[in-house]
Amino acid sequence: MDYTEILKWLKDNLNEERYIHTLGTAECARELAEKYRLDSEKAYLAGLLHDCAKCFSNDKLLDIIHKHLQVEECEMLNYKTLHAPVSAYIAEKEFNITDREILSAIRWHTLGKLEMSEFEKIVFLADKIEPNTRDKEYSSEIRKLLDEEKGLDKALLQCYKETIKSLVKRDLKICILTIEIYNKFQDILQN
Repeated sequence: MDYTEILKWLKDNLNEERYIHTLGTAECARELAEKYRLDSEKAYLAGLLHDCAKCFSNDKLLDIIHKHLQVEECEMLNYKTLHAPVSAYIAEKEFNITDREILSAIRWHTLGKLEMSEFEKIVFLADKIEPNTRDKEYSSEIRKLLDEEKGLDKALLQCYKETIKSLVKRDLKICILTIEIYNKFQDILQN
């Protein structure tokens, strides 16, 4: 696939830091896909487009959600996650992405979901640990977990722990789905 058009659109629609983060996420998603024997080009594309709506205003995000998407009420609790469903929508409408696996990975890269595929998990993690803009100490901790048995699930659980701590520290509401996913990974890893 020729990424020229996508990269130009991203450069025009993201701020510089978000663009650099996006490139890091795409490369990290490709790397994780290779590690887990998944489609690395699809992972790269999902990484490129995962935040394509991130720099839209909240009003624009809400307008697109209300007109075109079905989003659960709990997803609307935090404005920082509104871009995920809209990014999947933009990927489909603006770039004609029809691959359901790519669109779902983009859609769920912020909150996750209870039944995440390995592909969705790696895009979720790539967003959290890409090397360009993410905290190196945190990323290193997550990467170490990936090398362990059940590493993908351990890494995800650690991400959820840190997310919940961060939300509480900033006095932000927590989507019940986040708690449910956290509990599910606790159950998986304790058995």
